[in-house]
Amino acid sequence: MRPVPRAARRFNNGPDGRLLFLAVLGTRELIAYLAPEGSAVAAEFDRRARRTSLQEVGLFLDVPLPGVGDSRARLLAQLREICADGWHASRRLYPDGITRPYVALNGGGYTLEALFGVVPNGRAEPDFLGWELKACGSDRITLMTPEPDSGYYGKHGVEAFVRKYGHERSDDTLYFTGTHRADQVCEPTGQRLTVRGFRRSDNKIVSVDGGIDLIDPDGEVSAGWSFGRLLEHWGRKHAAAAYVPYDTQDAPRAYRYTSPALLGEGTSFVRFLAALIAGEVIYDPGPKVTGASTTRPKTKARSQFRIRKKSLSLLYDRFGAEPID
Repeated sequence: MRPVPRAARRFNNGPDGRLLFLAVLGTRELIAYLAPEGSAVAAEFDRRARRTSLQEVGLFLDVPLPGVGDSRARLLAQLREICADGWHASRRLYPDGITRPYVALNGGGYTLEALFGVVPNGRAEPDFLGWELKACGSDRITLMTPEPDSGYYGKHGVEAFVRKYGHERSDDTLYFTGTHRADQVCEPTGQRLTVRGFRRSDNKIVSVDGGIDLIDPDGEVSAGWSFGRLLEHWGRKHAAAAYVPYDTQDAPRAYRYTSPALLGEGTSFVRFLAALIAGEVIYDPGPKVTGASTTRPKTKARSQFRIRKKSLSLLYDRFGAEPID
């Protein structure tokens, strides 16, 4: 990995023939291999790249392992099987490897993950062979649910935030809800969503210390998300995403996944910010404190950025519908 001597560098420091391969293991360890120009590995890569078009993932090229095949084709093949099987009883796969019935109303996503053998987790990683799975039961789709890391919320936590800014709806429960769009005051909360460190004229991040802030009526930051926190979450989970619509059946609760699936490939955090500024991505929170006046209140965090299905294409370099029926 020594630097190439100045006399041997190509015009504008372009590619010099060396190839760096990176792989992520199931243990979340990263391994790397550097192939010099003219080596057998570099030559094999050149032959494969000429035969097939390799998928771009951010700044990288995805090189399928021998015998593994194309992840996109495998994703669609499994979705077609799931679609053909019709109704699936609501379920969830747990860390012990056992699938159990799931009775809550939000089982569409858990059931799809279970059918793919995916255990739900809070890590910012894709679900299946580099693809994030999104089950869509309505027109409004949740993109990510990062908790604020600055402002009053970041400093004091969700319960203190809801007690300060929330409203009581019924049954001794406090809520903080409302559709928040960039540069607009949300009527239910009186708060305004703003973006710092992003130049709108040419869609560029101009400050690494920037972020998304929720401003209360007194001009204070009630909740904030740093670019660093959001960028890592977005880039790792949304480089490739499959949005799968479904129908719901009650008594017993079951889900049927329908065609077409919407596949988005290639994204950037800048695309997310541009869509947020344009009002297509919204902040649609729903944290609550139940038993607020008791000695043992229960708190639920729910910070979510959402978008309508018709606007998904704004987030990706390549986006389209794929039949799975």
